Amino acid sequence: MTNVIHLIPPSRITSHEARFSALLTSFAQHRRHGDDVFWLKENAEILNILECTGTQPGDAALETYAEFYQTVKNRFRFFPQYYRFFLSIALDLEDLGMPGDQAEHLIHWACEQDLPRAELSDLQRMEALRLMARRDVTPKGCDPELEERARHFMARAATFVLPNKKAAYELTHLVFYLSEYGRCDPLLDSDTIRSLHFAGLLAFLEQNADLLSEICIALHYAGEIPPTFWTEWLRRETTLFTVSDGANLSLQDDYHEFLVCNWHQATVGDSAFAKAFVCDRMRFDRSPCRATPMREMSEAMFNLDTARSGDWGSMRLHMENRLSPEALEVLAQAETSSQHFEEFFHGFARADRGGLLH
Repeated sequence: MTNVIHLIPPSRITSHEARFSALLTSFAQHRRHGDDVFWLKENAEILNILECTGTQPGDAALETYAEFYQTVKNRFRFFPQYYRFFLSIALDLEDLGMPGDQAEHLIHWACEQDLPRAELSDLQRMEALRLMARRDVTPKGCDPELEERARHFMARAATFVLPNKKAAYELTHLVFYLSEYGRCDPLLDSDTIRSLHFAGLLAFLEQNADLLSEICIALHYAGEIPPTFWTEWLRRETTLFTVSDGANLSLQDDYHEFLVCNWHQATVGDSAFAKAFVCDRMRFDRSPCRATPMREMSEAMFNLDTARSGDWGSMRLHMENRLSPEALEVLAQAETSSQHFEEFFHGFARADRGGLLH
């Protein structure tokens, strides 16, 4: 007689608090270890999203971080190079309901050590300024021209007509810091709004839901309405994510895209983090079925050489003869999605750049 053993998989949890408890437990205990900088990055990201969207995960979810919170001062002193991660996590835990005032002590210690002065990047200095301001602290030697430099960078729309993910993410994060993650008007000028549209068009053409989510959130924080094509596509891509679990799963996944897509959904008032989760290692994978016309477009434009023009009306036929049907469909959607498309294409074409390169 054969005995059949039925293995019972971890139950998938669907109630609100239990679901978030499972999600945070996975990030806090099952994906990486607490002394790993990638643990700090992942947990800072998910807690920040919950805090800035007003999502209350519940006491059980916060309890997952109790041991980390109790030892955060020692970790902070030993790893001061990661001070922005530690500040972000401690602040968000407290603002989500964790009892304690560790974050304020960490901020004052960071100020005493003058840690923001160790930053070379204006973006990182802006982040440090914003984190410390959450407990009404101003870093020593605060640069009065910091915000002005940031706004000059943001307003140079020509930067964002060419593929440059680093610059595009810096643009969105500056909007996040200036708006205090949607709590105040970032006072963006029309050039910066155009920069966001240009970066969004590139992200849409690349079918990059990660970046496009951040751009749509930034537009929302600026009081703008993102193009409907973009938000509808993001809604569809969010529902197409798959979540799998298992102790030996690879973590080379799309977790960040999963987080920011759901952040976008929460920001616009839609259902977010609606998947069923388990208290185990989980990985998050986006839909594999995406057209990517950007490479085809760039190759076609480059090969046109002197026949290349920045006038979209005259270049449309050239594109139709050189792109795959899938790429053409995405390009047509991009064209109708934003009023800034023709101006964007003029810069993307790089047809009238003056001067000879010797």
